[in-house]
Amino acid sequence: MGSVRARAAAGATVVVALALIAAGTAVLLVLRGNLQTQARLQAQVAAHEVAVQIATGTPYDKLELPDGDDHPVVVTAEDGRVLAVGEDVRAVDGKRVAASQGKGTVVPSAEDEDGDEDEGALKPGEVDEDVTYRDGTAEVDGTVADYRFAVIQAKDGRGAEATVRAGAELAPEQDAVASVRDAMLIGLPLLLVVVAGVTWLVTRRALRPVEGIRGEMAAITASTDLSRRVPVPPSKDEIGRLARTTNETLAALESAVERQRRFVADASHELRSPIASLRTQLEVGVAHPELLDVPGAVEDTVRLQRLAADLLLLARLDAGERPSEARVDLAAMVREESSQRVADRIPVRVGELAAGEVAGSRSQLARVLGNLLDNAQRHAVASVRVAVVREGEWAVLRVEDDGPGVPESERERIFERFVRLDDARARDDGGAGLGLAIARDVAVRHGGSLGVRTGSVFELRLPVAG
Repeated sequence: MGSVRARAAAGATVVVALALIAAGTAVLLVLRGNLQTQARLQAQVAAHEVAVQIATGTPYDKLELPDGDDHPVVVTAEDGRVLAVGEDVRAVDGKRVAASQGKGTVVPSAEDEDGDEDEGALKPGEVDEDVTYRDGTAEVDGTVADYRFAVIQAKDGRGAEATVRAGAELAPEQDAVASVRDAMLIGLPLLLVVVAGVTWLVTRRALRPVEGIRGEMAAITASTDLSRRVPVPPSKDEIGRLARTTNETLAALESAVERQRRFVADASHELRSPIASLRTQLEVGVAHPELLDVPGAVEDTVRLQRLAADLLLLARLDAGERPSEARVDLAAMVREESSQRVADRIPVRVGELAAGEVAGSRSQLARVLGNLLDNAQRHAVASVRVAVVREGEWAVLRVEDDGPGVPESERERIFERFVRLDDARARDDGGAGLGLAIARDVAVRHGGSLGVRTGSVFELRLPVAG
């Protein structure tokens, strides 16, 4: 049962089998009930016709009784004597019967009789409207068969009560039910075989595109060629949507791998410059100690350290690291971080600081603020300003400078990794183009956003902690 086709065929077969068994049982019960009702009605009609003859005064030896092969009839007196019996009827329920006006075989009554007269007692010449039924056997012309008997009471003109028992053979009912049952037992396995075969073929045809998708995915895995795509069937069903979603996933994976390759290449390039510069200075210092540029070596080391820290943070963010749920007061953080930037090229002016706490990591949010201020310092002419305002359920941190601003066409590209505009590169003091990319990633993982509101205003929006 490892195959979907096998499980589908088995499941469909079981369901159809249960449905057919339930339907067949219902048909047999309805058929048997109808045939039993028909036999009961036939027995009632035969018994009533004989009872009417008795009530109208017809002598017992002159009664017109139906043929015993069709409806065996036995008429008994109150004491159980057989007063009349149908032609060829030899026994009822294993008791031999024979008509006699004086003495005869005693047949047990179908119901108890106490002989007392009451308000419901029959009068001479009447037939009881109440009919009772019972199943039994009768021997007719040497053949014993099952019958359904109708029992009716009647009184003749002299007031003598007689019991008429007329039967309807149950063999037709039994034969009909047996025939239908046998037909079902023969047809059910054949039908189940057909259902299983059709389900197998239909499922195989329906799953053929899935096998194509699986084969192509296996080939992609073996070749590591993410530019390949799985075949998309023309149908617009679930399998077609699966193929399209798979191709979209492959495209996203290809794009992610390509970004990772560019990231590694750019990181290698950015690391190569400070490492090469530092190595050169150290080699010169070894050969000529008097020429060693210690401040330059320290500067390259700091630059290398910052780049390594940025790469490590990006790696943690890419790995899905979630920020903590601590409460961070943005206004207090802005005051504290701004007060520590006394050596900046342009002093940072603090504007409005609205009260409001957000949930997250203070160190990461302080990193975002520091990156935004560093970016503003590189572009500003004479002013850098930071403020915190409240907009509904959002706390908004704005960093503004009086520089030329970011062109509208570049406002999204600057948040890509290792991207620096020409002007920023010319004024660069060692940045690798990772600050804004890190800031946006941190903002998104805190449930917020980071973007350029106008040319020189960067806006960090974070949800206020509930």
